[in-house]
Amino acid sequence: MTMANQAPKVGYSIREACQATSLSKSTIYNHIAAGRLRAVRVGGRTIIPATALHALVEGDN
Repeated sequence: MTMANQAPKVGYSIREACQATSLSKSTIYNHIAAGRLRAVRVGGRTIIPATALHALVEGDN
């Protein structure tokens, strides 16, 4: 499947969030702990909703 055919992401792993925002893993975790970035646990994984990540980067928090 090519990039053009992929559905938009609805959630990011911590690693993907770091890559997408150029923030470090500890910075991402600090934002989660401070309540500035919403994260949910799905099974054993921490997922950051795309809307929450976009809001953090856009300064809507």
